[in-house]
Parts: sequence; C-alpha cells; structure tokens
Amino acid sequence: MLELKNIQKKYQMGDNVIHALQNVTLTIHDGDFIAIMGASGSGKSTLMNVMGLLDVPDEGSYTINGKEVSKLTEDELAVFRREVIGFIFQQSNLLPRMSALENVALPLLYSKGKIDVEYAATLLKRVGLGERLIHHPNEMSGGQQQRVAIARSLVNRPLMILADEPTGNLDSVNGKEILNILKELNDSGITVVIVTHEDAIGRQAKRLIRMHDGGVLSDERLVPLTFGAEKKATQEISTTVGFQIAHVVEHFFQGVKTLAANKIRTGLSMLGILIGVGAVVTMIAIGRGAQKAIEEQLSSLGTNLLNVRAGAVRGFGGAMVQAGATTRLTVEDAQVIKEKIPEVKAVAPNVTGRAQVTYLNKNWNTSVMGVSAAWASMHADTPTVGRFFTDVENKKRLRIAIVGATLVREVFGGQSPIGEMFKINKVSFQVIGVLPEKGANAFNDQDDRILVPVTTAMRRLYGKDYIDNIDIEVNSPEQTSVVQDQTLELLLSRHRVPISQRQDAFRVRNLAEIQAALTASTQVMTLLLSAIAAISLLVGGIGIMNIMLVSVTERTREIGLRKAVGARRLDILSQFIVEAVVISAVGGVFGIALAWLATVLISEIAGWATSITLDSVLLSFVFSASIGIIFGLYPARKASRLAPIDALRHE
Repeated sequence: MLELKNIQKKYQMGDNVIHALQNVTLTIHDGDFIAIMGASGSGKSTLMNVMGLLDVPDEGSYTINGKEVSKLTEDELAVFRREVIGFIFQQSNLLPRMSALENVALPLLYSKGKIDVEYAATLLKRVGLGERLIHHPNEMSGGQQQRVAIARSLVNRPLMILADEPTGNLDSVNGKEILNILKELNDSGITVVIVTHEDAIGRQAKRLIRMHDGGVLSDERLVPLTFGAEKKATQEISTTVGFQIAHVVEHFFQGVKTLAANKIRTGLSMLGILIGVGAVVTMIAIGRGAQKAIEEQLSSLGTNLLNVRAGAVRGFGGAMVQAGATTRLTVEDAQVIKEKIPEVKAVAPNVTGRAQVTYLNKNWNTSVMGVSAAWASMHADTPTVGRFFTDVENKKRLRIAIVGATLVREVFGGQSPIGEMFKINKVSFQVIGVLPEKGANAFNDQDDRILVPVTTAMRRLYGKDYIDNIDIEVNSPEQTSVVQDQTLELLLSRHRVPISQRQDAFRVRNLAEIQAALTASTQVMTLLLSAIAAISLLVGGIGIMNIMLVSVTERTREIGLRKAVGARRLDILSQFIVEAVVISAVGGVFGIALAWLATVLISEIAGWATSITLDSVLLSFVFSASIGIIFGLYPARKASRLAPIDALRHE
C-alpha cells in the first residue's frame, strides 16, 4: 500500500515560486488501477515523479508498505525504486545502441549484476514481440517500442507500474493494445497508475483522480476494488546499498559496446594516450639503451682501475720547462708505481694513436694502442683466438699485433688472420691474436682497434720516448682512494714538481667515479626525456576528459533512464570511469606497440642502442590506465550526481 500525506513540492522560477503540489494526500491500495488526469501544469506529472521516487517532496510523508521513503538518500531510493516500481515513459526511452532484449534486461544489470536475456525474451514474448528480440529501436514501430518499454518495466517483478501517457504518441489501434496489456498486468495483481489527458482512457481505470493547480480536485472510484483491497505485499523490500564486482565486469562490457558504437570519437580519444605512451616508452628505451651502452663500455675498461695522465705546468724551478709545456709519463713511472705501492695489483702503460693499415689490396684507418702484457687481464681483453704478447716480447719491441673483430671482417675478409703479415704505417706486423668482441654504437666501435707492445708503438710507430697513460689496477675498490693519493704524491716527487705547480701536473681519474657520473647523467637525461613525453600523456588525458564531458551531455537522458530503472550513483560513476579506462588502456596497448616499432626503426636506421624493459612497459600501461581514472573521474562524478528527473527532462 502506498500512502501520501500532505505532500508539497515547489520550484523556484526566477523570482516566482511555483507550487507544483499542494497538500496532496492519497492512499493507493495494492492491485488498484488508477488514472490521474488534469490539464497541463496541474501537477499530475510531478505527482507521478514523486510516487516513482524520481523526485522528492519538499514536505510531507510518503510511505510504501509502511516504510517511509521521503527521507531516503538517492542511492537508497534507487535500490527501492528498482525493487518496487516499473516505469513506462511516454517516449518509451529505449537506448538506441541496444537491442530489444538488451533494453528489457537493462534493469537486471543494477538489481542482479548481470543481464539475463532469457528472462527478457520471455517478457518480450508475453507482450507479443517474440519475433523482434534482436531488433533495435529504430527498426521498430512506436507501438512495438512501447511494448518493449512495458516488458522492461516488468523485468524486476515490481509491485507497481507507473505509466506516463503510455498511449500519447500512438494511434488508436496501438493505444488500445497497450491499454489492454496494462489491464492484464493489473488483473495479475500488479498495481497500475497511469497519467493521461484522454478522458476515454481515464474512464477505463478502476479509480480516476483529477488534479488542478497542484491539488487533488476529485477522487472517483469507478470500479470496486476487490482483488487489491485484500492483497498484502509479501515481497521483502530492501534499501541496502552494496558493491558487487559483477557490476563492474558488466559495466566493462557495456562500456566497450558504447565505445564501439562511436568508433571515430573513441579513436580520436585514444590517439592522445597512444602517442603519449609510445613517446614515454620510446624515450625510456633510448635512455636505458644509452645507459647500457655506457655501462658495457666502462665494464670493458676493467674494474678497480685508476687512470693517470700528464697535465700542464708553467715551469719547474725557474726555466727548466717552458710555459704551457706538459709533464711526461714514462714506462719507468709505471714500474715504480707497481714497486712502491703495495695496494697496486698491476699497471699498464699505454700510448694511443691513429694509423693506416694495409693488407694485400685492403686499406683501413684504425686506432692502434701500445700496451703492456698486463693490459689483457685488466681490461678483459684476453684474445678469443690466438694469444696475447708477453713482457719479454714487449721488451724486445717485437712487431706483433692483436686485432679487433672489425679488422678481421674489413681487412682480412672474415678469415682467420693468425700468422698473417700486414702493415701498420708501412711497418710490417704479424697477427698473433684476435680480441673479444665488445660491440659498437653510434659513437664508437670498440672492435675497430689493434693492440701492439707499448715499446714497439713508442719506438717503431710513433717515435716518442714517453707514454700517454698509465692504467692502475687496485687490489680492492676500498683502496682506490688511498692508491690515488699515493700515486699522485709519488709522481710529483719523482718529477720534482714544485708545490706551486702541483695542482695540474698529473691527473688521476677513478673510473668507478666516471661510471657513476655517466650513469647519473644518463638517468637524469632519461627522466627529462620521459617528463617531456609524459606531457603527451597529460594532453591525452585532457582529451579524454573533454570527450567524456561531451558524452555526459549527449547521454543525459540515458543517465536519467538508467537511474529510473535502478542505477545508483556508484553504478553511473563506474560506467563512465570504465569507459575512460578502456579508452586509455587500449590506447596504452597500442602505444606500447608503437614504441616497440619506433625503437626497432631507431636501432636499424640511426644505430642507436635501445632497450625496452618489462618495468617500463608495465609502468606506462599502469600510468595510461591511471590517466583514464584521473581524467574520467570528474565527468563520471558529474554524471552520477545528476538528479534522475532532471536528466530525464533534458533535451
């Protein structure tokens, strides 16, 4: 039983206050068939909206089966509405993207968490549409659409059906059929309340209520109530508002279908996210690749290493050296460092230069390094084929060489060069080994080099009696700082450098510090590139928000309908957030694919090192999905907070 007591509803129209309902008091018994009539503006539609829980009264009491509903929250009203009331609207309000089956089953999404098409098919057959199950609204006549609306109103087995001008847009034949269906439903025990302006239709009800200026003008019983007066509702009515995972899953499928129906707009929304994710992953891949290349190059130099170079001084003790001259390192300096500093494991004096290499009809310009026998173990340069030279061979200044993989390929035609004679700057050398491959990048080919004994390089190739560098291998990383200070002090003492000139006389570099600095620089560059690329994601997110706001505006009546059939705020919020997440997530997947393609092209065309890692892919994907949630939240929240009656009235 439904009971209204002193219901009042007013609207503010500029400076005027419109009293839509004034002290309306009504009692509606179970099983009754009531027609509400009145002129336009009499309050009949407002009364139906209040009775259907689409609108709330400003004052008064409203109870259904003894439960006060006028003070319930919007979500509690939605739950109550879907369990008690079925709506039939004048315009039928079917969703155009859904078939008849899906339209009828829509309320089940909010009451059961799933769309039961089998039960929906049963109801459509009941109203004579068994042959039109998969047809869309634009494929049906007005009368057929209204029958779908009737079937939809029955899907949750309501106690009462509210019909707003159900025959207003139909011809007399279809109108009569719809009215007969409503009578049959009433005969089955369902309370039916219709709003109509046709007196002939109103007279076919069991009770006729006429309204005028927001009040009840007359209340006439036309047919005695026999069934409804004795019927008592046994259905347990709940207002519990809960959350179900099944709802989210179904919202996902509904969201995909909605987005698929607007392919161009959805594609444009995805484009911003696609470019953003692709740019982020590509930038991270380039940064990681550069970092990896640097680490490989530095690791090829060896570990726990110090590098000593000579620096510039103004002069020793008066005029021993001219201004701008440099101190010179010698092979003897290396030997003294090894002998005097116990923490030193090995030393390797070396000289470096460019040279022209010839072999048969091949000519090649490459880097030639003069090194000692200790170089191989210090720099992981033990030959893969052949051998390294010895200290004895170094002292004898033998013309022997170890070549890199690039030389093997370009000069020796890919054949084993061991034992072959070739010329370096017109000086004949014999190949005794092949260096391990260390790779190349856009800036340097580590395999394009030749190693010869340091004394041979000094005397036979470069004609000098000094060396360029001394590499020092320390016993452990913890001792590098001590050895660095001791080496500098020893060299300054050996070369008798005055105190005033010591600052720039020699430079000792710690390769571990260089590696850390380069790694930090690469990380900063990667972060900078990623931040720039992330701007694309931000722009893409703003695009999603704009599209979703447009979607909310376009689908306002749909939102009102969904709320009328039982959708809570959380349901509407979930639906729009899911759609935003689907856009961003799918765009993210395509963005990752685009990034992979871009990195492949960059590696092939530019020769840059790139490295796509799982963590960067996952980070970008999660970030893109988060963009959907963040930028979809405001439009979704705006949609969820629309009042159902205002949404239904939206044009």
